[in-house]
Amino acid sequence: MTTVRIPAGWPATEEEARAVQDELRGRVILDEPGPPPGTGRVTGVDVAYDDERDVVVAAAVVLDAATLDVVAEATAVGEVSFPYVPGLLAFREVPTVLAALDALPCPPGLIVCDGYGVAHPRRFGLASHLGVLTGLPTIGVAKNPFTFSYEDPGAPRGSAAPLLAGVDEVGRALRTQSGVKPVFVSVGHRVDLDQACAHTLALTPKYRIPETTRRADSLCRRAFKEATA
Repeated sequence: MTTVRIPAGWPATEEEARAVQDELRGRVILDEPGPPPGTGRVTGVDVAYDDERDVVVAAAVVLDAATLDVVAEATAVGEVSFPYVPGLLAFREVPTVLAALDALPCPPGLIVCDGYGVAHPRRFGLASHLGVLTGLPTIGVAKNPFTFSYEDPGAPRGSAAPLLAGVDEVGRALRTQSGVKPVFVSVGHRVDLDQACAHTLALTPKYRIPETTRRADSLCRRAFKEATA
């Protein structure tokens, strides 16, 4: 497990964090299709933290996109790098997630975050933040719609409905299993929304949640237990 400290110059206040979001948001690329689903590698990332112990743990699990077999995995542990502020959660997670990604023995390919990309109040969630900093294609697949509205998609697997901020589509509610609650897909960086949904369906052959997220969550739980034992 890699140990990481809070980077020098890391934002310490809400104002500083929002200024960083404003600067980096302009670098998000939304007009690239991204890698074809089912090809190359795809990596899930997950994070757990304990504010009382000042510990944050991140896990990254690389899967073969065609078989969904695990190719590589890595974890990192660090200090909580920012207070809990809705809309600024990425600042608690990014340093340790980057350390876990850097510890991987192979390129991660597409990164799938358990959270949001442009489906974010400031249009710059964790998936977009990681994408801009790494230059890699990223998507967000969240378990809830955050503050956005949507109409329930059809019951069959693959049905989708726009996730809306007013009249703007910031993502999609996507049914990954027939008759099961949808997930909420948004673009992070260098992937369009159609491809993001196609990747999500390719990663959910059996369960509601992508295999990338399931595997990363399992590894993160084990690493967190070890780090806080």
